[in-house]
Amino acid sequence: MERSSPASAGPPASGYVFAGFRLEADGTLYRGETPVYLPPKELAALRLLLTHAGQVVSPLQLRQALWGDMQAAADSVSRCLSSLRARLSPDECIETVYKRGYRLSAEARSYGESAGKMPRLVILPFATGFGAPEYLGFAVAEAAAALLNGAHDAVASVPAQDSVFALARRGLGARPIGEALGADLVLTGTLRISPAHYRLRAEMMRVADGSQLWVEDLLVERDRIAAPETELARRVTLRLHDGSLSIFAVAAPAEQPEPSPQSREAYDLYQRAHHEWQTLERHQMQDGLQRLLRAIELDPALTAARVDLVNLCVTESIFGYMSPAAAADLVRRVSAEASVPVQGGEALLPGLGWIEFHVNRNLPAALWAFSLSAHLPHNPWITRARTMFALSRRRFGEALDTLRAAIRLDPCSPWLQARLGWALYLAGETAASIRQAEQALAMFPEHEGSSIYGASILACNGQAARAEELARKLVRRFPYVDVATAVHAYALACAGRTDEARAILERLDWLSRERYVMNTLSPAVYVVLGDNDAALAGLRTAGEARCPWFFQALADPRLKALHGRPEFAEMEAILPAMEAAAERDAWREQTPPDFR
Repeated sequence: MERSSPASAGPPASGYVFAGFRLEADGTLYRGETPVYLPPKELAALRLLLTHAGQVVSPLQLRQALWGDMQAAADSVSRCLSSLRARLSPDECIETVYKRGYRLSAEARSYGESAGKMPRLVILPFATGFGAPEYLGFAVAEAAAALLNGAHDAVASVPAQDSVFALARRGLGARPIGEALGADLVLTGTLRISPAHYRLRAEMMRVADGSQLWVEDLLVERDRIAAPETELARRVTLRLHDGSLSIFAVAAPAEQPEPSPQSREAYDLYQRAHHEWQTLERHQMQDGLQRLLRAIELDPALTAARVDLVNLCVTESIFGYMSPAAAADLVRRVSAEASVPVQGGEALLPGLGWIEFHVNRNLPAALWAFSLSAHLPHNPWITRARTMFALSRRRFGEALDTLRAAIRLDPCSPWLQARLGWALYLAGETAASIRQAEQALAMFPEHEGSSIYGASILACNGQAARAEELARKLVRRFPYVDVATAVHAYALACAGRTDEARAILERLDWLSRERYVMNTLSPAVYVVLGDNDAALAGLRTAGEARCPWFFQALADPRLKALHGRPEFAEMEAILPAMEAAAERDAWREQTPPDFR
């Protein structure tokens, strides 16, 4: 008898909006503006629940819809629903009805009723004055965007702030930024501070014709935590709802608990540090680290400060400002102290997974951390951790898919554009990597990411002189970034200026006696200089130091001359051994004891 194929729930005539999600007719699921990957079975299960929203769907119905007459394990339905719930986490919108089945408990509306009318809103950093520091204007815009994107009753889709801020820093005006990001509306304004109040003047503009839709002055007390961004999000929601109440209107400021002076000080420290550590200026990053530590000491429940501290440690390790061992110690401490479940705590997991992989070389623990945080939306630090993890494992297709999806959401992010070029290079797509490097440099000629990746790619593809100029300017701006210094040495070596390249390598070697030096990119320089033994020694040192670039260096085509050397083969064998161990652990977890 011929088996029937799994019954398809069938793409709905229109999409659906439910909780904080939007499912489009083509099967793409979005949380705000961020796509959430769903395997085919989980997508079919979600569609079935959506078409029967509020009704109980039995396990038999789900099994028939997902597998048809094909054989499936007894727990296949429960495992599929468990995985689907994890991807929708922290929203709990799928309810288990005892002995009956499952029900979508969230209100679901057809796409045309709500999501189709949802405007695209860009929030620019607010100009500051009267004692308000510049970073506060960025902080208010970023936090308000997060509130609007995270609302269950969303009134607008807000593009990723990295693109918005990058364009604003280039001096573009409100309307050009809105046009560049395909927005319908732009929100801008000014922020001022008095001894007792924040005074926020918000202005909404329609991008199509540049007309001003409304202007409003907001006056909020300074002793309220997150007051300007919360009130701004509430007013925007009310305006776009034409005066009807929403989740922000319900959360009236008067109902908020009175913060302690320690909590208020902790939040102020966090906001300042959040701006400082993202500058990539070594001393500012160190100042930011100390402020985050103090903020956590004052308010242990301030999860955002813990998340920032983890991302800061990973970033300092990548740029050579902090040894991987020191970064790992801080990340473990911060993560352990946040063991009590708190809202937003999942954002710690990508950084923790990064440390587990590179420092502990514990791939099962890393996979666990990245799996539990798979539902988190794109932001520059989460996407960086995910893509660098994939590149280190040589999952080039996965890294490219992740970067391209993020760029669709965040098209003017300098780091995303530059890192895509590097991913293409490691994947062996040389021509595409050169084109992407050129595009990143054209879009952001002064950005450090464009220069680092662009110089590396151009130098080994016949444009050494141009690469040297890019790297030299970068080193002048960031003299303590070891990655930039190594890229400059590589460009010099490719340009035939070998004495200058050797002098840089000798200086890095001398510095390594006084501080941690991130030297994993130096072996590429030694290969150009013809010193393969020194290249192998550098790789060995990097591996022992658990450098976060170690596994990508082993995949770097520039080290092809080392292939076949026994020591290089030993280092290359580390990753396959880790992957095999992870597969054995996964098999043990899924196999009953009698069959092991």
